[in-house]
Amino acid sequence: IRIDGNDVLASYAVTRRVLDEARSGEGPRAIEAMTYRIGAHTTSDDPTKYRTSDEEQFWRERDPIARMRAFLEHRGAPFALFDEVDAEANAAADDLRVRTNELGGLERDAMFAHVYSDPHPLMDEQRRWLAEYEASFEGGTR
Repeated sequence: IRIDGNDVLASYAVTRRVLDEARSGEGPRAIEAMTYRIGAHTTSDDPTKYRTSDEEQFWRERDPIARMRAFLEHRGAPFALFDEVDAEANAAADDLRVRTNELGGLERDAMFAHVYSDPHPLMDEQRRWLAEYEASFEGGTR
């Protein structure tokens, strides 16, 4: 089933339907939710190289969170609800960051180990850059 992933209500309806079907023994389903990434891929990405401001504005106007909020406000949802949801989301994000950081990290070189099957000068250069970057922090690590 293909849906517009920017439509919260359609996403919910389709997910509920296929979950009900799976629970009733009709087997698994696949949902393809087409959506748009507003932000950059990474901090080094420059989206202006491959998209226009008009394209971005077009998709900003279809932001599923803003659309759902407008829908709920129009239906009389109290403003306190949105403050509560924002506070709960911020608390969940804070908890996730703390618990993720507590996991520790991989050895720095592990991220370069299996990018190419053979040694590659680009990986060697990036490994060197990262070592220098991390050494620039107090104590030599992040």
